[in-house]
Amino acid sequence: DIIAKPLILGMKYSNKITHNYGIDIILLTILIKIIFYPLSVKSYQSMKRMQKLQPKIMKLKEQYKDDKQKLNQEMMEIYKREGVNPMGGCLPMIIQIPVFFALYKALSGAIELRHAPFMFWINDLSAPEDLFTFHVAGYGLPLRILPLIMGITQVIQQKMTPTSADPMQEKLMLFMPIFFTFLFWGFPSGLVLYWLVNNVISIAQQYYINKKMKVVR
Repeated sequence: DIIAKPLILGMKYSNKITHNYGIDIILLTILIKIIFYPLSVKSYQSMKRMQKLQPKIMKLKEQYKDDKQKLNQEMMEIYKREGVNPMGGCLPMIIQIPVFFALYKALSGAIELRHAPFMFWINDLSAPEDLFTFHVAGYGLPLRILPLIMGITQVIQQKMTPTSADPMQEKLMLFMPIFFTFLFWGFPSGLVLYWLVNNVISIAQQYYINKKMKVVR
């Protein structure tokens, strides 16, 4: 409620100008990304440093494979010496989770957003979109474009993000976009729109940060 109510008030205010809650959600997403941009830069830099440390970490895992306690001590010593926070890359995602749930609550509970259209076939931001429905053996299978596009942006973002995971974990991470696509399939279209725009801006930010870091080098 603490986050959801200001979100609703902010969207109601901007809606006086835009008259479209879909555009208001996009503007809200841009604002959130601008506020958290410095944190995103630090997160990206932390992930790059973690990626560079990966060969050392792999050697330690091989050296102390039978002594987990010693392995953890040595790994923490490397992180401390190199000034790297293993959780640094997760901070932007963790901070956005309350905003995500608050927006879900706003879209689900705010009367103003019920039956609020965006554009084209998206005529209710508080409900899942439905371009059209396939009927197979008496069951309706809705075709939803936003979750599919969101899944594609998730793949692109994942490819651009530095990773320090081992090969097995890296393969498991490839299933995350599929998982997110199915997870968002039944969510309100306004929420999917928020996450889609968030992904697109994140891709642009990562491209810009990556290019900037190359220039600095």
